[in-house]
Amino acid sequence: MSNDFPGWHGTTIIGVKKGGKVVIAGDGQVSLGQTVIKGSARKVRRISPGGYDVVAGFAGSTADAFTLLERLEAKLETTPGQLQRASVELAKDWRTDKYLQKLEAMLIVTDGDELYVITGAGDVLEPEHSVAAIGSGGNYALAAARAMMDSDRDAEQIARAAMAIAADICVYTNGNLTVESISK
Repeated sequence: MSNDFPGWHGTTIIGVKKGGKVVIAGDGQVSLGQTVIKGSARKVRRISPGGYDVVAGFAGSTADAFTLLERLEAKLETTPGQLQRASVELAKDWRTDKYLQKLEAMLIVTDGDELYVITGAGDVLEPEHSVAAIGSGGNYALAAARAMMDSDRDAEQIARAAMAIAADICVYTNGNLTVESISK
């Protein structure tokens, strides 16, 4: 691949934890350079290894993200009910395995109690202020959601409003949302 290849861009994923509920929302736009390739991609998924529900949203390469989701699911099967431990184990593998190091994606994961951002740099981050966002419009969605956290809005209302703001600002984000909620 040459260096002038435009590359895949965009998505916005947000996780909001409020009132005993966690919501992860993601837009549906996939872009190649300046062209929208697909407007209805599903970048938020529910996985249930061994009956243990986890919601995950991803930004970056879809194939890479699916590989990471499969690995996370396998980690959760070996450490049932321990999202933090499974996330740390995935991050360690991602950072040290030569194959996984080439994967270009990020994840936001939750079990309804814990909320984490997992990166290829070996990070498992628990966000401050109960909001996490990734992707090209992530900073817009994060700022919008943080501004609404003290309001009467619930987690889903905050996530939806923040995503609408990000979609208005980021050309790589659209308003076609997938929203999953989970509570403990």
